[in-house]
Amino acid sequence: MTFDVIAFDADDTLWHTEHLYSAAKRRLAALLARYADTSTLEARLDAIEIGNLDVYGYGVKSFALSMVEAAVTLTEGRIAGSEVLQIVELARDMLTSDVELLDHVPETLQTLARRYPLMVITKGDASEQVPKLARAGLLDTFPYVEVVGIKTEEIYRRLLAKHAIAPERFLMVGNSLKSDILPVLALGGTGVYVPSEVLWSHEHVEHPPTDHVRYHELAHIGELPGLVERLAGGHHGSI
Repeated sequence: MTFDVIAFDADDTLWHTEHLYSAAKRRLAALLARYADTSTLEARLDAIEIGNLDVYGYGVKSFALSMVEAAVTLTEGRIAGSEVLQIVELARDMLTSDVELLDHVPETLQTLARRYPLMVITKGDASEQVPKLARAGLLDTFPYVEVVGIKTEEIYRRLLAKHAIAPERFLMVGNSLKSDILPVLALGGTGVYVPSEVLWSHEHVEHPPTDHVRYHELAHIGELPGLVERLAGGHHGSI
C-alpha cells in the first residue's frame, strides 16, 4: 500500500486546542455565575454552538458569537456591556495564545516530510488556522493547506479530485473519527486515528471501525512513521 500524500487534521492532532475552549468555558461560567450554574451554561452554550454551525462554521470567532448569544439569553438581556467586552477579550486571548504542539509532532513531521508530500485538512476559519501554522513554525512543512467549513465524504472527494489523488493512495491522520476518519474510509482511503485527551461531544462516535482493513489507531502520533513504513512496504509516493 503506497501513498501519494499524507494529510493531517490540525486542532488536537498537531497542537493542543480543545483545552483553550474548556478554559474559556470556565472563565465564562465564572463571569455568569450569578445568572446560571456551570452545567446550565455549558448545556446552553453547546446547544447554541451546534445550532450555529451551519451559519458560523468552526473556530474561535464562531465560538465567541455563540458565547455572547448564550450570555445574553441566559441573563435575559441583563448582561452588562462591560461583561460582553470581557467575552470579546476572552476570545482575543484564544486567538493570540501560543501554539503548543503535541508530543512527537515535530520529529514525526520531519521524518515523513523527507519522503512524502504533507497536507493539512482542517475545519475552521483560514484567517485563524493559517496563522496558527505559521506561529507553530509548520507552514513550510506543508505544501498543501486546506481549510474547510466541514469534513464530509463529499468534501474529501472534492479535495482529492482537486489534487489528483486517488483515494486508495491517500492517508488521513486525525483525532476525530467523525470528521477525519470515517469519511476517508468511505472513499477507500486510509484513516489513522490518534485519540486526543479532550474531544468536543459533537465529534463523538460510539464505535470505532476496528474491523475496517484501512483503519488504524495509534497511542500517539510518534508511532505514525513506523506505521506508514509498514503499510508502504518500503515504497514512497509523490503527489
